[in-house]
Amino acid sequence: MCRSILALPQLLINCMLISDLKKGGAINWKFGVWTATDITFVNPGKGSAFYRVRLRNVETGQVVENTFKSGETLDEASVVQKNAQFLYSDGSEFHFMETDTFEQVALDADAVGSAKDFMKDGSDVKLVMVNDKPTGVVLPPKLIFKVTEAAPGVKGDSATGKTMPVTIETGAIVQVPLFVKQGDKIRISTETGAYVDRPQ
Repeated sequence: MCRSILALPQLLINCMLISDLKKGGAINWKFGVWTATDITFVNPGKGSAFYRVRLRNVETGQVVENTFKSGETLDEASVVQKNAQFLYSDGSEFHFMETDTFEQVALDADAVGSAKDFMKDGSDVKLVMVNDKPTGVVLPPKLIFKVTEAAPGVKGDSATGKTMPVTIETGAIVQVPLFVKQGDKIRISTETGAYVDRPQ
C-alpha cells in the first residue's frame, strides 16, 4: 500500500493519485491486482468529490465497484501495452494476435469493455498486459467508421444541435448530427463513443 509522501518518499515510485487512474490502468488493491474498466468523477456539490470506479480482478475476473475520495493515493501496478491485431469474435470471446510474436490471445467481453463497439476485423489495438497477463484493450482515441444505416437527413438542421442514432460498420449505434447520412464516414471518440466530425 502507498505510504505518506512525507514519510517515505523513496517508496512512492508506484504511487499515483486517483485522478491519474485511467481506463485500462491497474492498481494493487485488497490483496490483488485490479484493472479499471470504468471511471466516473462525481462532484455532488455538497460534500467531497469522489471517483466511482469499476474494477476487474486480473486473476479471478471478479468485477466490483468502489468509490475513492478525490485526492486519494493508490498503489499503481505495472502495466505494459503490446501491439496487437483484432482477429475475430466467436460470440463469447474476442481473439487477438500480438504483432511482434504472432501469439494469439483471447479476452472475454468484460475485459474488452466498450472497445468492442469500435473494433473491426484486422483493427490495430494495444493489448493491456498486467503481470504478463492480458487484461484489456486500448484503441486509438479517435477512429473513422462508415455509416451503414441512417434515417434520411433533414435539410436545414446542420446547426440545430439535434442528433439521431445511426449504425456504423461495426454494428454499434452512435448519436450523430441530423445531416449525417448513410454511406458517410464519421470520426468517433473511442473513449466516449461521441461523434467528432466528418473527415474531408
